[in-house]
Amino acid sequence: MPLIKVKTNIVDVQAPDTLLKKLSAALARATGKPESYVMTLLESGVPMTFAGSEESCAYVEIKSIGSLTPPAMSDQFCELIKSSLGIPKDRIYIGFDDVNASDWGWNGRTFG
Repeated sequence: MPLIKVKTNIVDVQAPDTLLKKLSAALARATGKPESYVMTLLESGVPMTFAGSEESCAYVEIKSIGSLTPPAMSDQFCELIKSSLGIPKDRIYIGFDDVNASDWGWNGRTFG
């Protein structure tokens, strides 16, 4: 049920599979949820600006049914994206969404 989606204006992301696996493991650890439920998405080459500039930037969405700790997770995932993609932390926004179990579907049903 945890989901992390990264959108970036970087066109040619090197080793996207490696980044997705790092994000998956990190989100499982951060939420304490089994990695078998974690989904990761990467959208590269997205037309984006930040502070009026087209320099490298990213928007990240993290969703989960509970288990979100935005202050700690913000630094952790900004650092992971910085080290993987070279995007400065001050050019990354992260949106956190604590979803109700009844609003999260999987396998033909919802979690709540």
